[in-house]
Amino acid sequence: MTHWGWTARRVLQRLVCVAVVLGAPAAARAQGLPSGPISIGDGRMTIGGDVSAGFGSADPGFFNYTDYKHSALRLLRIDVSAALKAGDHLTLLGEIRTENFDTVEPYAFYARIRPWTNREFDIQVGRIPPTFGAFARRTYPADNPLIGYPLAYQYLTSLRPDSLPASADELLQRRGLGWLDRFSIGEPYKDHGVPLVSAFRWDTGLQVHAASRDQVVSATVSVTTGTLSNPLFIDDNSGRQWAGRLELRPLTGLIVGGSIARGPFVSDAAARAAVGDGHDGDFTQSAWGTDVEYSRDHYLIRFESIVSDWRLPIVQPPALELPLRAAPTSVEARYRIGPGLYAAGRVDHLGFSDAIGTSVTAPWDVPVTRVEVGSGFSIQHNLLLKVAYQHNSRDGGPLVRIEHQTAAQLLFWF
Repeated sequence: MTHWGWTARRVLQRLVCVAVVLGAPAAARAQGLPSGPISIGDGRMTIGGDVSAGFGSADPGFFNYTDYKHSALRLLRIDVSAALKAGDHLTLLGEIRTENFDTVEPYAFYARIRPWTNREFDIQVGRIPPTFGAFARRTYPADNPLIGYPLAYQYLTSLRPDSLPASADELLQRRGLGWLDRFSIGEPYKDHGVPLVSAFRWDTGLQVHAASRDQVVSATVSVTTGTLSNPLFIDDNSGRQWAGRLELRPLTGLIVGGSIARGPFVSDAAARAAVGDGHDGDFTQSAWGTDVEYSRDHYLIRFESIVSDWRLPIVQPPALELPLRAAPTSVEARYRIGPGLYAAGRVDHLGFSDAIGTSVTAPWDVPVTRVEVGSGFSIQHNLLLKVAYQHNSRDGGPLVRIEHQTAAQLLFWF
């Protein structure tokens, strides 16, 4: 897997270098590394960020491959964010990110408008935070007690918006090959498929958020380009995605959320190649999600379940049974053992609806199960070392079906 640009030796060397720098004695470290956000102009501008360096074992099964073509376990990520308060009603926010020093990406850039300073109501315009789901809001390493990601937000299915299967047989032939595949309609080159919800790209568009004064009830709606699985800066079809989320906090430590989203998934070029003009908006991704979080004393428990449906053109027999459905479920827990030390675990399963081929009926992609356990130790309040073990299993497909992985991650934030 040398195309990731990282050999095991190079990743380990850089992880050790970061550990040496960030793990230096506090007296020396205080001269060069901030312990909190940097404030400029009496607080009108604040700058923050995080650096995470991870090293994991090889991933021949591509279980942790992301839509930026990196392994989520073998990743050096640098984030720098800034917020400029331009008065009582307007704040400008932005973030740049680089992964494995490949490129510098504008991860976020948006304006937050608050028409009333005494109400919990704001409008956000630009490259905005995601509306759908619970984990999408806590993808930063400091918010993730483990190193890996839930399957719904990272694992690549075989579907692509720009390359389409002509029949159920063709789709079934590509089961489990989401890291690099292609179909006969649309773009002919090989590329990765999409996850159910991308955790590595934010949405672009308009978002409105409102909450009650006591924060017990909050709601968010948005209209953006692309879809959950394929967020875009410039849309490749004529439609827009609509998304909404309702969140309740009825008790201290309890959060209950529900999300919904729908938007055109297939690109204009692929749709025309399949069925000609006049089908704008027919081929969509729709998703529903529910999540619960409860924390008390030393423990935290999270649950999230999502159902995602895709509608693709029907071109030739055997026809696809639509919609194509994927349904992941994730349960996560964390327990604080003592000062600066915690243990955590997550169990994931991603299942798929059946496709009926000429000679076989099977899930349209290969079901996957993941179990990850790990621990974190705070070297100081903003310097964390994580270790994790991950067991992945895939029920079929041409690649590795069972994989054991270990990983370590050093994280600094300010």
